[in-house]
Amino acid sequence: MLGYHNYIVVAIIKAVEMPLTLEQYANYLDTRGLPWPAPPQVEPANAKPHLREMPGLKAVLWNVYGTLLAIPFGELLFEHPQQLVMDVALDKTIDEFKMWGSMSRKPGRPSEYMRHLYSQELLLHKAATGGERFPEVLAERLWESLIKKLFQKEYTFDAGFYGSLNEFSRKVAYFFHASLQGVAAQPNAATAMQLVADAGLKQGLLADGQCFTEVQLARSLKAQDNTLNLDTILPAELRTLSCGVKARKPSETIMRRAVAALAERGIRPNEVLHIGSRLSRDVAPARKIGFRSALYAGDKAALEATAEALKDAVQRPDALLLDLAEVVKLLV
Repeated sequence: MLGYHNYIVVAIIKAVEMPLTLEQYANYLDTRGLPWPAPPQVEPANAKPHLREMPGLKAVLWNVYGTLLAIPFGELLFEHPQQLVMDVALDKTIDEFKMWGSMSRKPGRPSEYMRHLYSQELLLHKAATGGERFPEVLAERLWESLIKKLFQKEYTFDAGFYGSLNEFSRKVAYFFHASLQGVAAQPNAATAMQLVADAGLKQGLLADGQCFTEVQLARSLKAQDNTLNLDTILPAELRTLSCGVKARKPSETIMRRAVAALAERGIRPNEVLHIGSRLSRDVAPARKIGFRSALYAGDKAALEATAEALKDAVQRPDALLLDLAEVVKLLV
């Protein structure tokens, strides 16, 4: 007799007549009870909040990693500084996608050989980054390159379940990074977003992100508050992520893309508040483009700010938050 989780798996697969989307794949993984690394324990910086009302605001743009999402080291990593953690993530990925049969039979753990391949490919992708065309390493392209190497040794995957090579690579990237770093919504992240929505302001994202970032964010916020309707309060056209615009913070290109999206809704830069955790990559470029800014200092691991930099007129934020829910005190 099928167990409850097996019924869910069957329902998920039968519910679609095509390969699973990334979100559906993430939900499918939930049914299997797989172990994942725990998200970090968030510790606020030793600072005092600086809160003042900002009249005329019509929109709030959020940074993701380190601001809405807590993640070890405050940002998304491609290589973990602890080899054991890196090897566990690689071993899990090899096992999940049945890659070992198409890998070298050299002595040693599968992760050792994959770590060698992965490190080489990562170096190549890093070397190719720079400028506006390739501003950052894209996780799905990195894994697509690795998978193509496995094809040389007759590797196959279930396209009916995973989709095309590009779609499959996105799912491998999601699984690997979920195995490498645990993520969770920052304390009161869902509450803060609901408070902004209740105040009648538009909301969007302005952040460096990967193909799976929106899935991680949606799932983490739902885990914190399953009544939050993210698609309603965070419209797709106001989600500006580096992976989608080929520009990474603090590039003016990504900032101007957000400005253009807001302009289509009749919102000017001085009517926008950008909330992030880093002075040089969030606050300074936001101020330069004409946004108002707030520094989130509730997660010491993600915070990039010094006492000296906070005195700099170019980088100094308009507000400093230790709790994301304090955003309501900025709204008139």
